[in-house]
Amino acid sequence: MDIRQLRRLFVPSRTLAIYMGKMHISRFIGILLELTAILQFLDLLAVSDEILAADGSSWYSLASYVGLRAPQLISQFAPFAALIATLLTLGTLNQHSEVIIMKASGLSSHRILLPLGLASFLIAIAHFTFNETVVVRGNAELEYWQEHEYAVDLPANANLAGRVWVKEDLNMILAEAVNAVGERLALDRVSIFERDENKKMLAMVRADFAWYQDGKWVLHEVRRFDALTHELTVKSVVDWPTRIKPARFMALSVNAEHVSFPELWRAMERLEKQNLPTGRLMASFLQKLAAPASTLLMPLLAAVAAFGVHRAGNLAVRLVFGMALGFSFFVADNFMLAMGKFGVAPPLLASWAPFLLFLLVGYAVLFHTEEGTRIPSQNIKRTTDDA
Repeated sequence: MDIRQLRRLFVPSRTLAIYMGKMHISRFIGILLELTAILQFLDLLAVSDEILAADGSSWYSLASYVGLRAPQLISQFAPFAALIATLLTLGTLNQHSEVIIMKASGLSSHRILLPLGLASFLIAIAHFTFNETVVVRGNAELEYWQEHEYAVDLPANANLAGRVWVKEDLNMILAEAVNAVGERLALDRVSIFERDENKKMLAMVRADFAWYQDGKWVLHEVRRFDALTHELTVKSVVDWPTRIKPARFMALSVNAEHVSFPELWRAMERLEKQNLPTGRLMASFLQKLAAPASTLLMPLLAAVAAFGVHRAGNLAVRLVFGMALGFSFFVADNFMLAMGKFGVAPPLLASWAPFLLFLLVGYAVLFHTEEGTRIPSQNIKRTTDDA
């Protein structure tokens, strides 16, 4: 069997596949742009007062916010736009009896849905590429800007990460921010909670920042409060005799939404070398694949809008049912992702269980719809005899 015969086995008509693919992608782009514009407008109304409250802010600040926020909205609602586009495409084909013509020509349900699946595959690849090249960088810059209350002329974000909790023996250490400057590492607003064997706090040490340089840690602007004597000690510079290496702070400070796919994998490798848990990052790592892949489910979940005799009506009901299936998938996906990040569910289960579950649900609905619209052969024979 050559390549042409193999192609015709799955896509009997190239013209039909291109026609359905263009219809689906054009609707997807239009819905995504309209949805993003509406949500961006509402979001801008909610935060415009905070943005303009900063000294020296102008329309350029609003435009900068839109440039950073719009990619997040596009990435977040791309699967939802794919669901609506698929419903509209299949609903239109059904309304114009084009699905009936396809089935009358001998095409099965899978072959009818295959062009939409191929178009969804292209959308999923574009979604993943867009996330890794645009969204992750915009997430970090926007969060950095929001933490500084939308300040104008803000210095560039020099690898700033989020707060980090580290346990060393009985003590707990909190760093509000981790910042790498060349080969040196700076921890901003460090809090050290010294505890006894019963985990009762003995003292609390706070420093404006901590430097790691030349193989040792140094605390600056240190204030130590003794919980037993209620004595407060203030020093400008104090050596910090901790065994924690900078790599541990850097690994724990990784925000999965701010780093690309390869960087997140390297961060998990650094954690594994130090025998630290990687479940939280692994759930986000797998979700980077599962989120774009959810677009592949949309033709299957929306298939209920395509298969059914148009004369029988209920097209609107089938559209609503397909949308309900899609919404249920998004709710289950977000719920399982939260469970994975909190460590309640295994990362693999948290990321891919909703996809596999609704894949089975979609096939079940498809088979049920096919059986419901199929005319039994004995009825055809009886009608012929009566004629």
